Amino acid sequence: MTSETAGKVICAGLGPGDPELMSVKSWRAIQGARHVAYFRKEGRKGQARSLVEGLLPEGVTEHAMEYPVTTEIHFSDPEYNRMMAAFYDSWADTLAEIAKTENVVVLCEGDPFFYGSYMHLYTRLQGRAAQEIIPGITGMSGCWTATGQPITWGDDVLTVAMATLSEAELTRRIQETDALVVMKIGRNLPKLRRALQAAGKTQEAWLVERGTMPSQTVQKLSEIEGEVPYFSIVLVHGQGRRP
Repeated sequence: MTSETAGKVICAGLGPGDPELMSVKSWRAIQGARHVAYFRKEGRKGQARSLVEGLLPEGVTEHAMEYPVTTEIHFSDPEYNRMMAAFYDSWADTLAEIAKTENVVVLCEGDPFFYGSYMHLYTRLQGRAAQEIIPGITGMSGCWTATGQPITWGDDVLTVAMATLSEAELTRRIQETDALVVMKIGRNLPKLRRALQAAGKTQEAWLVERGTMPSQTVQKLSEIEGEVPYFSIVLVHGQGRRP
């Protein structure tokens, strides 16, 4: 941080969805904010913004960071990377400019350093603005708690995988672990089902949608038909050592 910089960028982890699971530290940062920024898809309110409904102080300036692309282009396409890099570059410039004179709070679902979009701003803001990261309860923690079963026991190894992986890689990861969390489901569900079947774990898999929120659902994956939201989470509980 340079000597003339009076503010900082504060990334507040909001937790898995239930506002009551937000940390006191994040709540205090939001209550004292004069600038609040949050990611959202174009035309949507945004999950992070929805989680703080009624909590923002009067007169706060909101900065909606709208993704230029989400699932319209595959992430392996060079154009996807170009557009997203330009998006993060631009918003890093904006946040650094605000932080020259005052604080700006960036809202982040779950934990900012666990697959969060803020990570891409964090690296770009290094050496340009002071930053404070407030951790939050992860979405996956909220989801496995919703199943009413411990996710790991004793020496269980937990694997967190993205359903965007190749089918062969998903199958290998599922076969080699004791407990499993799979994120970014959506259109990848058929591939994930095949991988679970190949690994012999189909009957052990659970699907949690909108974990900890009022519309939460918890079901065995084998009982689900049709499509599921992208941000659903599939879980396989470990059955390891216990007294």
